[in-house]
Amino acid sequence: MAQVLRGNEPTDLKSAVRAHWQSEPCGTRNIGAEDRQAFFNRIEQERYTLEPYIPPFARFEEGRGKKVLEVGVGAGTDFVNWVRHGAQATGVDLTEQGVQLTRERLGLEGLAADVQVGDAENLCFADNSFDLIYSYGVLHHSPNTAQAVREVYRVLKPGGRARVMIYHAHGCVGFMLWGVHCLARLRPWKGPRWAMYNYLESPGTKAYTKAEARELFSCFSRIEVRTQLGHGDLLTMGPYQKHRKWYHRLVWALYPRWAIRLIGDRLGTGLLIEAVK
Repeated sequence: MAQVLRGNEPTDLKSAVRAHWQSEPCGTRNIGAEDRQAFFNRIEQERYTLEPYIPPFARFEEGRGKKVLEVGVGAGTDFVNWVRHGAQATGVDLTEQGVQLTRERLGLEGLAADVQVGDAENLCFADNSFDLIYSYGVLHHSPNTAQAVREVYRVLKPGGRARVMIYHAHGCVGFMLWGVHCLARLRPWKGPRWAMYNYLESPGTKAYTKAEARELFSCFSRIEVRTQLGHGDLLTMGPYQKHRKWYHRLVWALYPRWAIRLIGDRLGTGLLIEAVK
């Protein structure tokens, strides 16, 4: 997919992605940090309240005694759960901040695991190293997502499983962003992918159809792909600080969550992928 830059971001897209997540690790927005244990507890509570489908997808208990790699640890919520459940866990993140937060969280709980700065497109592990690789909402941010998937395949043991979430091109979030940044600005010919690439989270965020996801993971022997409605699709999280004007509050109040739930997960922005090497 061609990259479409906004014009005000660095030409080095990976540096822009790193800078975004360095300043705002996933899940930490609008959460105070005075009491560190309370800070991490609140991140975990909010994550699994808004996204209760993560634990059933990850199935942390299946990591016990296995070598598990998480690519993109963020603030460490899922990673700590792998360690709690007895996995021989290794975590990598593009940012020093993600690594620092995850190490801090492990320390507060008296846990130990290997967490290091690493690039999903160039993992520093030998071939066939891990029984299970997990990456939730990360690989679509990497400039070369296909290369990141190839690296997941390379370091996974034969018969091992990859559980990955990437964004769905036909989800509600993309359509909402298209309405705000394309239709409302009289440029409707720019589609939801363009809006997500330029306005969703870090610069260059990509999204895929189910068929494209299957092609992306076609090197694996077996692939299962399904869509999942998320809190972004349903606007079940509260408005962020920049969305506190009266018309934002009106949108949150009138948003047809009931209709979207009725239609079901096919409008979800999450593509949940389980692939076997």
